[in-house]
Amino acid sequence: MGEGDILLSVALITKNEEDRLPKTLEAVKDLADEIVVVDSGSTDRTVEVARSFGAKVLTEEWKGYARQRQSALKKCRGKWILFLDADEVLSEELKGEIKRVLKNPTAEGYLIKRKTVYLGKVLNHIWDNDWVLRLVKRDANPRWVGRVHEKLLLEGRVEKIPKGVIYHYTYRNLWEHFEKALLYARLSAEEYHRRGKRATLFKLVGAPLWAFFKIYLLKRGFLEGIRGLLIAGSYALNAFVKYALLWEKQKGN
Repeated sequence: MGEGDILLSVALITKNEEDRLPKTLEAVKDLADEIVVVDSGSTDRTVEVARSFGAKVLTEEWKGYARQRQSALKKCRGKWILFLDADEVLSEELKGEIKRVLKNPTAEGYLIKRKTVYLGKVLNHIWDNDWVLRLVKRDANPRWVGRVHEKLLLEGRVEKIPKGVIYHYTYRNLWEHFEKALLYARLSAEEYHRRGKRATLFKLVGAPLWAFFKIYLLKRGFLEGIRGLLIAGSYALNAFVKYALLWEKQKGN
């Protein structure tokens, strides 16, 4: 298939995702003209699984989320690019909507609604109003930016795909969830330190309390039962560790 025949490329970055990747690729195998996977040194069967679905797999050292995604973007040949994570699965309704949109596009980029599956249950309150820019036209200069929470930008009009969702099977277990909260806390502390922000006693105490209050009450996490409490607690942990690490860095100056 020549480059001019490729309408849609699906781009993913992976590392040790052999357990979740099959479901993700199964959902796009009849939608994508090309699947591009940039793997950062998996030690399990991730690469083998990706290739079994016909994906073009490239192995590269980890460069950070934004730069790794940008690397995958540059390797795509399709007129349109759909970005997915290895823990995300398209609904059948969304697949139909994407096919419809690509037949008669009215924008250069499309936001897609994402629903989170957390510890075996779809969340309906926390993380529910989550629209992510994932379907973009390659000639609209799409680019990933950001050091901690990466963001996709482009030049042109952006619209929402009104129907269908991406199901985000977020964490395999609580340990992985809290590990990720600590990782983001460290990355955020490094970014804050680079920008000259300061940790204070007020922030060390107040930021975790506010994070918990915002998720558990304002975002109606209490309606998610124990799952909502656990998620609110992870936000409080992230906030506390972030400012503790920032304090440690400024103490060392």
